[in-house]
Amino acid sequence: MRGTTLAAVAVAAVLVLSGCVSSAPVTGPNVAPEKVAADLQPFYSQKLAWKNCQSEGMSCTTVTAPADWAKPSAGSVKLAVVRHVTTSAHRVGSLLVNPGGPGGSGFDAVAQSLDYLTNASVQKAYDVVGWDPRGVGRSTPVTCLDGAQMDDFLYATPTEPEGSDAWLASRVPVEKAFGAACLKNTGALLGHIDAESNARDMDLLRSLLGDKKLHYLGFSYGTFFGAQYAKLFPTKVGRLVLDGPVDPALTEPQDFTTQMAGFESSFRAYVTDCLAAAGCPFSGTLDDALAQAKALFQKAGTEGLTISDGRQLNLGVLGTAISYPLYDRDSWPSLSSMIAGLQKGSAKLAFNFADAYNGRSSGAVYDHSVDVYTAALCLDGAYPTDLAGTRATMNAIAQAAPTVGEILSYSDWVQVSIACQNWPYRNVLTAEPIHAEAAAPIMVVGTTDDPATPYSGAVALADQLDSGVLVSRTGEGHTAYASGNACIDRTVDQYLVKGTVPTADPHC
Repeated sequence: MRGTTLAAVAVAAVLVLSGCVSSAPVTGPNVAPEKVAADLQPFYSQKLAWKNCQSEGMSCTTVTAPADWAKPSAGSVKLAVVRHVTTSAHRVGSLLVNPGGPGGSGFDAVAQSLDYLTNASVQKAYDVVGWDPRGVGRSTPVTCLDGAQMDDFLYATPTEPEGSDAWLASRVPVEKAFGAACLKNTGALLGHIDAESNARDMDLLRSLLGDKKLHYLGFSYGTFFGAQYAKLFPTKVGRLVLDGPVDPALTEPQDFTTQMAGFESSFRAYVTDCLAAAGCPFSGTLDDALAQAKALFQKAGTEGLTISDGRQLNLGVLGTAISYPLYDRDSWPSLSSMIAGLQKGSAKLAFNFADAYNGRSSGAVYDHSVDVYTAALCLDGAYPTDLAGTRATMNAIAQAAPTVGEILSYSDWVQVSIACQNWPYRNVLTAEPIHAEAAAPIMVVGTTDDPATPYSGAVALADQLDSGVLVSRTGEGHTAYASGNACIDRTVDQYLVKGTVPTADPHC
């Protein structure tokens, strides 16, 4: 399941961002170009033309980066950048922000959801900068299928029982065709959507923004970009906050299994809360309710529930729908409404959640986040080489997450692992711990019942990093900062604004 800040996801689902408004350029930092290799000099010495855009205090520009950092002269990509400019005389620098994904729009996150991402003291101390990573949104995009083709790819009624060996085999030609379409419609960029390339883009942005050190706020998969940056450029690390982190030392089968266990834990917490409230669609003990849920999901995902546009609910789509409201405790009542609808034979809310998660708006218009997600994961990790490996991890997921894990895996682990077995490009990265020797203190923030990036990942990453500082939040939901926990906000704000590092985990 993709991990991203729910505030950014929710806003992106309902708002349409207008293009940058042409106006007089906004003055940027006046700094000398960095000393870099000759073939990188044109990129690090480019002049940025900032223009006022979006709303008061916002400015936009476009940055040119090498498509292939190992061969800078072989082509380039465009990165769309937006910043909220501070007027404070005590400006610390620029703060890059990434909301996660992979495939989330940092441009939209800052332009539309700045107050959901950062507190006022941080906005005063920094120019807050969002960008669409390579392949995403307004930057040079990854494009695979058109809307009708994506509908068929994500929502088509399976010809074989989901979860069966025959169904797995039927997915192979589908995923091969998807990868071939991505290559045809994207070109060579498809092989350079990896986290290391994004980290090098971040260093370019840091330099062009006039900062000697990188200050960064990364959520969910955005933490992987930050960790890769710390590995590549440890002496350029400024103040890095990695909230809801991915554990870089986990193999992909381990990572997906751990994540599905996280969703199982969050679903159990949701059901426990639901049973204590009026109008809960379940009854009896927790075990009773979990059994009711599993039976309902199996029935609803196989009985052919259809919505007005003709799409028919299947188990994989239902798994996607279940995961979406588990990202945020405030969305649990909406999950209850969806489940009550399923009990009455209505799949409308289930499709609403699945569409929001898949970046689909009315008329089968997609934001291509699914394309980037698959392309990035295929480059950022190693997957089983055959369906037997896919099946082995499906079994591990079903054991670790017995209520929801299996159906959640159908539209995620199964899709990704088979796609990556047949991807046009080999993986760039493999699982390994990241130490970032000589880096300044790096703040790692974890939530004890985070469904998408379980708390164990935060503990592991903070331990791996030579300068890792763990900050824990006790509670439910994906990521912690700027979500209403005063202790977390105070700790992160003091670190970003003043550089204050807690002497011990505050256990917020």
